[in-house]
Amino acid sequence: MGFLVVMARFLFLTIDGLAMGAVYATFALSLVLIWRAARIVNFAQGALSVAAAYVAWSVGSRVGGWWLGLLLAALVGALLGVLMQRVALRRLGPERHLDAIIVAIGVAMVVQAVVGMAYGLQYRPLPAPVSQTVLTVGGVPTLSPYKLLVLGAVALLVVGLALLFSRTAVGLRLRASALAPEVSRLLGVEVERMTTLAWGLSAGVGAFAAMLVLPTGPGLHATAMDGVFITAFTAAVLGGLDSVVGAVVGGFAVGLVLNYVTGYTDEPNLAPVAVLGLLLAVLLVRPNGVFAGPTIRRA
Repeated sequence: MGFLVVMARFLFLTIDGLAMGAVYATFALSLVLIWRAARIVNFAQGALSVAAAYVAWSVGSRVGGWWLGLLLAALVGALLGVLMQRVALRRLGPERHLDAIIVAIGVAMVVQAVVGMAYGLQYRPLPAPVSQTVLTVGGVPTLSPYKLLVLGAVALLVVGLALLFSRTAVGLRLRASALAPEVSRLLGVEVERMTTLAWGLSAGVGAFAAMLVLPTGPGLHATAMDGVFITAFTAAVLGGLDSVVGAVVGGFAVGLVLNYVTGYTDEPNLAPVAVLGLLLAVLLVRPNGVFAGPTIRRA
């Protein structure tokens, strides 16, 4: 009987960890997309995602609910990403990476301040569209309907992005612009426009992830995505910032580690330490990430 209880808890922590890992994987994917396109870690991604989520909540609560808000958040996030690139980063050359990082941090601070002034600094719960009560199958707790929704939404997004990059002309231009910008220019690809599109796509994916994770606890406030950003960034580095597959695998790995440590120790403060320990162990063996190639492409 004791063995069955232990296995039931292990299965629950594993399934729930994969569900949360899917969200971290999605946000990590947004960071990888912009890194591949511009060789920049967008430290404003979390702030942009929260701003988009606030707009989606404001409109969705009055018109169409969470479902409309999810789509609206992605659109608003994409618009904010494009504005950030065109207004704040466009004049910075590809070699000015440190300047771009400083600008991104400055944008994050400005966005968080504006959100705080517009909506206040108090915590606002973001209701989920379906129940978050865990379902039990054969006496074993599994997932809530909302976590199932999250897994389905993330799966659809990943499939959509895979089709975009592999089956469409725009996706091929995006890949070419990221991998070989000079050659792409010679072949007639508008690299600058593709970079702007990549910023919009990245920010839209980040806002999509925010709408999935905020109902699970962080809620709505100006700094709600800061912790998620750190966790997702860790997942992206773990898998390799150049690897889309690495972002997904890293997100799932981080989700599992967080759930196991929290579930078995009842010490939530140990979970970030365990994730950083995993990251350190991997980087000692694979400094560029698990799925990174033997060499790093330089822009």
